[in-house]
Amino acid sequence: MTDPTAVDTWRGRLAAPCRDVCEAPAFSLTVFAVILFNAALLGAETYSGLSAEYNGLLSATERFCVIAFTLEMLIRLGAHADRPKAFFQDPWNVFDLLVVSSAFIPFLRENTTLLRLLRLARVLRTARFMPQLRVLLVAVGRSLPGTVSFLFVGALIVYVYAMIGWICFAEHDPQHYGSIGRAGLTLFLLMTLEGLGDAVHAGLAISPLSILFYASYVLFASFVLVNVLIGVVLNALEEAREMEDEAEKEEKRAALLAKQSPPDAADELLLRIAAVRSALDDMEAQLDTVHATSAATVAAPSTAPAHAAAGAR
Repeated sequence: MTDPTAVDTWRGRLAAPCRDVCEAPAFSLTVFAVILFNAALLGAETYSGLSAEYNGLLSATERFCVIAFTLEMLIRLGAHADRPKAFFQDPWNVFDLLVVSSAFIPFLRENTTLLRLLRLARVLRTARFMPQLRVLLVAVGRSLPGTVSFLFVGALIVYVYAMIGWICFAEHDPQHYGSIGRAGLTLFLLMTLEGLGDAVHAGLAISPLSILFYASYVLFASFVLVNVLIGVVLNALEEAREMEDEAEKEEKRAALLAKQSPPDAADELLLRIAAVRSALDDMEAQLDTVHATSAATVAAPSTAPAHAAAGAR
């Protein structure tokens, strides 16, 4: 039967040097440079003449990138040998593992399109080495629920105004308001204020009240909704920064605990005994205080008649 202590010791011996390598600035800079080199390699392959002339060199450099990313992932896994759960609790570690391991799946290697998309996903790994980019990506993800609500409200406003525009302008301007689809497309383009002047002049030629239609639409669609979207994104950005700070503190705390040597069983037992003794001393002190208070309370009524009798004499 395997000794758990021996297993923990083996994992600790493996994790310590791997963790030192991962925490070295040169390691992060090297991996970052390989990621950028891989991105440049993908761009070079888009030129058909260059790809045909240097096909062998490009294939060799691709294998070099795969080997480098594989070694990096093995080192990161080794750094978490003593706490493997912590590795999979980090979403970026899971993402990196999936992207790197995809290069060894036979089906993906045979599909050129999927392989190129997965190789392109390696570029997103730069977020690991750029905290601000990582915060922005997390903020985009957290803002998706609010963005969906924003899109629903925006679509509702565009639909209502498109129906009003079709009712009011379909007969005189069928090119832009001849159907609900054309009216919606026109108003969607007007949301960016592009061509608003021409639309207002065309509307005034039909009716002076059209200014109310366009003014109210621009107010709701271009100003109110855009400010709401900005508020949603800023709120998500603030939450992402707080999550990033908390994750960094937790990672530093876990690394510090992993570096510390675990206490012996005897030392841990002595610490527990000392804690119990301290608790018992506190309880005894509280009991002494309660007894002293009770004695003073009992003695006070008994001395009061004696003083009264002395005064009567």
